[in-house]
Amino acid sequence: MTHLIWIRTPELAAAINPHGAELTHLHDADGAELMTDADPAFWPKHAPVLFPVIGVTNGGVIRLDGQEYPMPKHGFARDLAFTMVEQGDSHVVFALADSEHTRRFYPFAFRLEIAFRLEAATLTLAVRIANPGETALPAQFGFHPAFAWPLPYGHDRADHRIVFAADEPGAVKQIASDGTIAATEAPSPVDGREMVLRDELFMPDALVWDPIHSQALSYGASAGPSLAIAFPDTPRLGIWTKPDAHFVCVEPWHGIADPHDFTGDFHDKPGVFEIAAGEAKEITMSVTLRR
Repeated sequence: MTHLIWIRTPELAAAINPHGAELTHLHDADGAELMTDADPAFWPKHAPVLFPVIGVTNGGVIRLDGQEYPMPKHGFARDLAFTMVEQGDSHVVFALADSEHTRRFYPFAFRLEIAFRLEAATLTLAVRIANPGETALPAQFGFHPAFAWPLPYGHDRADHRIVFAADEPGAVKQIASDGTIAATEAPSPVDGREMVLRDELFMPDALVWDPIHSQALSYGASAGPSLAIAFPDTPRLGIWTKPDAHFVCVEPWHGIADPHDFTGDFHDKPGVFEIAAGEAKEITMSVTLRR
């Protein structure tokens, strides 16, 4: 079993698994778990890192300049060991660089750093994707944290809701049976700014806001502690669970799965950003426990 790295403040403690640089536990001051229980009957992950793609690609490949490269769902970073490059009592930084292995899937030079930092009751994840190569680096990046549903404060699962920082009246994209983005959309499940969580919302799969107008939301029961989640750098959002599971994923994305009919070059895929040679892109997310 991989040794977890813990960071702490008086208000929060977080554990990160160097395999995948995956946030595995988030505890309040009393030791109550705010993350998923990772029950394998539903989903055994906690908060995988999505890089260099989000979701599935048509045919399980990306296409670059007429060549095809195999690409796992959500990319390969979540399945690789990161190197810890810095550690303190309340922060830790992990890094992953390209290798002979990654170039089988993705023929680019890159350096992916993920910094986890606790300040009081806030956990911030700061991602830096650097391009040490000589050509533009096309990529996507996404967060995929699974929070406890219900939160451990004595409120029923049915009392939990998500409240967006802005109105979200637009239709949401749906995931097709093959994991691509379906051609059809569904009406918004949000009433004004509030979405009451119900299993039936997720019977097909995740709900996808493309674009998302909010840069933050809160999650919790209507009367009780909540999680304030901010994602200022990601223009899309997925929310997902499985019926009767003990988690809900709030997933800020800078990218999206392949549309159902997309077979073009990866550079042209919707949601792909490009980092110029010698440059870097930074993407952050924060989670604050409000008691």
